[in-house]
Amino acid sequence: MPITRIADVIQPEVFTPYTIQRTMELSALIQSGIAENNSQFDTLCGGPNTLINMPFWDDLTGEPEVMKDEGETAPGKITANKDVARKMAWVKSYGANALSAMLSGDDPMKAIADLFSAYWNRQYQQMLLSVLEGVFNSAKMKEKVHDISAKTDASALISGKTFIDATQLMGDAKDLLTGVMIHSAVEAFLAKNDLIEYKEESQGKIRIPYFMGKRVIVDDAMTFDTVTGAAEAYLFGAGAIAWGNGSHPDIQQTEVVRKGLSLAGEDILVNRRLAILHPRGVKWTEASVAGTFPTFGELENGTNWERVYEPKAVRVVKYVFKIA
Repeated sequence: MPITRIADVIQPEVFTPYTIQRTMELSALIQSGIAENNSQFDTLCGGPNTLINMPFWDDLTGEPEVMKDEGETAPGKITANKDVARKMAWVKSYGANALSAMLSGDDPMKAIADLFSAYWNRQYQQMLLSVLEGVFNSAKMKEKVHDISAKTDASALISGKTFIDATQLMGDAKDLLTGVMIHSAVEAFLAKNDLIEYKEESQGKIRIPYFMGKRVIVDDAMTFDTVTGAAEAYLFGAGAIAWGNGSHPDIQQTEVVRKGLSLAGEDILVNRRLAILHPRGVKWTEASVAGTFPTFGELENGTNWERVYEPKAVRVVKYVFKIA
């Protein structure tokens, strides 16, 4: 009796863009506006080299001169600098046995693609956390950290007041902050203290949490110590993260491999991703990378990052506190 195999339902030219688009739709980073994706980032991600140079002009400085009826002005100069993003490349595969339960559905390709999209969504959030770990391990980002966790009284706890202190690290640009990423235990603590507001979106099907007017992204990969109650949060401004999805004609983003020599026969579905997930204004230095593309551990290495924008132009703040 003929059976349906993955190769019968997966069309790479359809599967690849669908999974990418679905991943973006699922991403709270994209929906909150924290991460920005556009065709320029996608093109850069699929272009040559592993590093992407993004030059920019430094802001103008210096006091104005007093106007006089004689003499000449002393012209200043504008200086240039550059931000540098790092391409990342990942691959994941699953065998037919792991997917066989979906093959009886009325739309098996959609079921498989949705599961892969959800997988990549989780991985991109983990990539971002590794990136931010490295960014805040770098020397020039220490002034963007508000740490009250060493205090021994209630002033160490997350609250509206201490959250405002964290946003103040952005100075007069603090209103640019639109989102905060926290552990679910932190969300629960805030909810029990009536500090979380839930708004219904998507025709009332989804409840989105907000804290102090900032959209909350809940991820249990965030740091939280169950013994001490110490936790971390990241505060973001809109477009703080540049997100690119690249492609290249020599890299098959979706591939179905038939292992004919296996006793029962086996289908392998392979999915590859070229990605940019870059915090604007903190350049990648390539100080410590062993292979062609960085690992999660290398993304977390502070020597690979250097802030090049002025502090308040980098739309990310790290906030360290306690909930107990």
